[in-house]
Amino acid sequence: MKTIRVIIAGPRGRMGQEAVRLMERTSHFQLVAAVDYKHGGKRIADLEGLPALDAPIYESLEECLQKEQADVLLDLTTPEIGKQHIHTALQHDLRSVIGTTGFTEEEIQQLTRTAEEKKVGTIIAPNFAIGAILMMKFAQTAAKYFQDVEVIELHHDQKLDAPSGTALKTVDLIRTAREPKQQGHPNETEQLQGARGAEVDGIHIHSVRLPGLIAHQEVLFGGDGQMLTIRHDSFNRASFMSGVKMSIETVMNLETLVYGLENIVD
Repeated sequence: MKTIRVIIAGPRGRMGQEAVRLMERTSHFQLVAAVDYKHGGKRIADLEGLPALDAPIYESLEECLQKEQADVLLDLTTPEIGKQHIHTALQHDLRSVIGTTGFTEEEIQQLTRTAEEKKVGTIIAPNFAIGAILMMKFAQTAAKYFQDVEVIELHHDQKLDAPSGTALKTVDLIRTAREPKQQGHPNETEQLQGARGAEVDGIHIHSVRLPGLIAHQEVLFGGDGQMLTIRHDSFNRASFMSGVKMSIETVMNLETLVYGLENIVD
């Protein structure tokens, strides 16, 4: 298999560290460089806890792309930085796999137009865990038969965005199979603001943030005399690497933007 040259943005984060290890153990992946604003000028081997890979680290993606040739950018930073990096990658005709969330529908549409104009494959993945992707697909199917649904997503207490990108993507998929519906009693009131969570087309979304958690989600469907619960749990960040690997391999053959791995999982 042809070697795929990868730049990782965010190598020190927990996901980034796992991704660096993925580069080390995957024979057809080559980590050519990393982007980390705190450690520009160093090499991956200089960072504690990472494999001894001789890949240079740059403070910015722009600087990196001036000096390095790569096939794919893997971004595992923050929503703010990830949005900057996807634009930079497209400007340089560089394929990218973006593992950060927080993109609006309008931003996705605009980025899709740019990717198609340039014929540059791009993947934005709210969740890389294959089990989470299947959970979303199963929820979309269930929504054809159950109109009442609520989403509970649970993450570690250092997560910056709420609801999670996975929860928002799940709701997007449910909406394709379900007409908007006001759920609960028409006269219900919140004794404490936010008690019923966020709401999209009548679907309530609840976010839990606690230490000890990684990434978990339940989709609860209620019907007459029954309840259907679809749940996925990631117990460590290694659970995301099969999706990262698949995304890097798949983006090499794309000429558009794909939002969500459910679109590339059969």
